[in-house]
Amino acid sequence: MVRRQALSFILRWLVSSVAMYICINFFATFREGAEAMRSSFWLYVAAGLIFSVINTVIKPIVTIISLPFIFLTLGLFTILVNAAMVGLTIWILPDVQMTFGGAICSCLLISLINFLVNLAMPDVK
Repeated sequence: MVRRQALSFILRWLVSSVAMYICINFFATFREGAEAMRSSFWLYVAAGLIFSVINTVIKPIVTIISLPFIFLTLGLFTILVNAAMVGLTIWILPDVQMTFGGAICSCLLISLINFLVNLAMPDVK
């Protein structure tokens, strides 16, 4: 069971790294003098790890706290929760900046990527 959870986390980390690579290159900017980081493999690995940890630890707490808003908006508030998780990830990364609109577009793109990966991967039991 622990092995399956570890494998699941590593798979989410890999998918998140690829998704963050796409989102950072499309929607983020780099601070002055930090353009060389755009080609750094480790930036995207770290971004994927940070995003996976945030989604595992912080997102469930924020979702529970925001349940009244989620019910009131029939679930549309989850887009803002997901955008906040992307924004928090970008805030933690050094020399990377993203607007809130970019975070919303990123969370929609990440959701689409995760949906496609879940379609392609059979559920292992």
